[in-house]
Amino acid sequence: MRKVAVIALALLILPALAYGQAKVGTAGAQFLEVGVSARAMALGEAVIANIDDASALYYNPAAIAEFDRYKAMFTHIQYPADITYEFAGFTMPVRSLMGNVGVAFYMLSTGDMPVTTYKHPTGNGNTFQAKDYAMALSYGSALTQHFSIGFTVKYIAELYETYKADGWGADVGTYYNTGFRNLKVCMILRNFGPDLKFIEEAYPLPIDFKFGAAVDIVQGPTHKMTFSAQLSHPNDNLEKYSSGLEYWFNDFVALRVGKLFNVDYFGARKLFSAEGITLGGGIKTDVSKFKVGIDYGYQDFGYLDQTHRFSLGLEF
Repeated sequence: MRKVAVIALALLILPALAYGQAKVGTAGAQFLEVGVSARAMALGEAVIANIDDASALYYNPAAIAEFDRYKAMFTHIQYPADITYEFAGFTMPVRSLMGNVGVAFYMLSTGDMPVTTYKHPTGNGNTFQAKDYAMALSYGSALTQHFSIGFTVKYIAELYETYKADGWGADVGTYYNTGFRNLKVCMILRNFGPDLKFIEEAYPLPIDFKFGAAVDIVQGPTHKMTFSAQLSHPNDNLEKYSSGLEYWFNDFVALRVGKLFNVDYFGARKLFSAEGITLGGGIKTDVSKFKVGIDYGYQDFGYLDQTHRFSLGLEF
């Protein structure tokens, strides 16, 4: 098992180093970088080591190996300019495969936009929409009592009127629980695969290597508080850092706060500032045979206004 763990770590780290010198802003299919969970948004997206719902299909497929029940999640995000983002994911244990499998669907779409031409620069009366979507299949398995690994393969497509670019990508992640205060250390390499070709131009996927950890700083029957931190190394930008703090009362009500560091705010990259703070909360309750979770996340994008994210999670 130790050899398997070493190989898994090498698969994650070596490709990340190879892509580390890529130019800023050169990758396409940026919708693959949009987080899918309101809980994750509230925690500054620092969740690859602190995830226990179906959004693990996006953040770290190795985490689904820890699930012993069916889980589902649905997320809606409303952006400015009538842009919407939808996510749906489902995971289930499959004993015959010695692990868990999951499926997920992602879609970013715009509202109607006017068709402009040389003769009609303000519009010719027709409209069109742009849609980006991905369909993914994931598998996670526990190799030891403390170490799990997960994989995702995904079909990716971008549609603009009559033009289309499509291809495939993959993720591979690891999940290690030390057993001390629920300390978890995780890594994931996301979106590696061949370039997508749009008309005559090819562009790489937004490959991203992430390293994260989470630890319970308060443990008790009534109160629980978890701190998480994460490093992100994308192929088309500089490193980003994030952290989050989550408090649960009676496993019923949660309060969350996060911080994004080294994020570019309109040309000014600030390591420490009030900008990049995220907030949110959630509740979990039993409804018949289901455990239902509702989460809310908030982030201020400055000139682009605020983004509100809502997620519905089910466990059964």
